[in-house]
Amino acid sequence: MATRAWFPTTLYHEPLQKRGLDRFNADLAVECRQIRDYDDDGRRWSDKNYPGGYTSYATLNRLHEFSSTFAGLERKLTQHVRRFARELDMDLRGREIYMTDFWVNIMPERSAHSLHLHPLSFISGTYYVVTPPGCPGLKFEDPRLSKFMAAPPKLAKARPENQTHITYPAQAGWVLLFESWLRHEVAANPCADERISVSFNYNWR
Repeated sequence: MATRAWFPTTLYHEPLQKRGLDRFNADLAVECRQIRDYDDDGRRWSDKNYPGGYTSYATLNRLHEFSSTFAGLERKLTQHVRRFARELDMDLRGREIYMTDFWVNIMPERSAHSLHLHPLSFISGTYYVVTPPGCPGLKFEDPRLSKFMAAPPKLAKARPENQTHITYPAQAGWVLLFESWLRHEVAANPCADERISVSFNYNWR
């Protein structure tokens, strides 16, 4: 072929497990809401930094270390992260990967999460717990966008791999992984029901 794709941006999207997700997510949703109710400092932080929503990112961000539910979820997620790292041809030189941060996100109607990335980690991701119909997915930005300079705009019907943004739908029971340098955001939730997810970072040593 005359043209080939190089330097791809790779995303990983798979169900957490083959069965039992409805019951697992129902129990996990209860615990996520209990964490919100308990976390006074997190609610105050969210009022200033996560308008309309709640995140335990700044207060209870290592949930795998004190909750058996989240510790069990960590073990399942680590299997997916290892698989993703292999797909990326990462040479970990016999070292281990480990979760550094694990936190809850609850987005009621109209709450949003602005464009950001995850420093001090190499793989990040989200696991979806509750996703009401019509709730926003995770929108990713082409990491080359700031370097396009004099490039013309893309066609309205450009192939997905040539678009400047791509959105993965939020789907309960699914894991979405990406390299931590990739910028992403969540649009405002148009649904009356809460969108619940848990997010995490991994490093290696």
